[in-house]
Amino acid sequence: MSTSNPSSFSAAGLHKGRTNQKQRTRRTLLETAAALIAKGERPTVTEVADAAGISRRTAYRYFPTQVKLMTEAALEGLRPSMEGAIQAAPSGTTSGAVEARVDALVEQMQRLALANEPLLRTMIHETVLHAPSDTKPRGSRRIEWIEAAVQPLRARLGPAAYARLVSGLSLVVGIEALLVLRDIRGLSGTQAVQVSHWMARALLRQSLADRQAEQRRTRGKRRETGDS
Repeated sequence: MSTSNPSSFSAAGLHKGRTNQKQRTRRTLLETAAALIAKGERPTVTEVADAAGISRRTAYRYFPTQVKLMTEAALEGLRPSMEGAIQAAPSGTTSGAVEARVDALVEQMQRLALANEPLLRTMIHETVLHAPSDTKPRGSRRIEWIEAAVQPLRARLGPAAYARLVSGLSLVVGIEALLVLRDIRGLSGTQAVQVSHWMARALLRQSLADRQAEQRRTRGKRRETGDS
């Protein structure tokens, strides 16, 4: 007899729906702000909310300050070049193809981080150091790009290992990794990118090695069961 609780599925679906709606609202605000900036304007949060047809109260929940909105909108403009770099990388589910996609992800993201370092430092200042305690987390651009690179491995690794790989990669790319390598380790931009590549490849290869080891253990147990 199934013990699944229909209400739990309903609650999970409702939560996912709300999360998706929040992401759409945030994206709409950023795209609207970016369009106004492209026209030479420097819009306030209120002006962006009005132009997007979103309540001002909602807009301020996502972007409490104009600086935060302007910074995030400028970074949203980097999306086409990131997505283009990943799409141009080899497709396929082989380890080599996925590693090439991860390499493309790291190279483009870290080069963009270097090119936009002052802007990204401002973002850190606004969203981490001086953000209210109830401020929503930053956007999911990084996770979207990482998943676009390693998506072919989702079925191969399984849900838990795949999620762990995405989490691990999120630590070795982006401005935070760059700050550690540049400010704490004192590396040059080129050296920092090289280390990010090395860490990303190590995480990817270890994830695949772990999966292979798990499959060998499973086959061994099956043989033992069959022999008994």
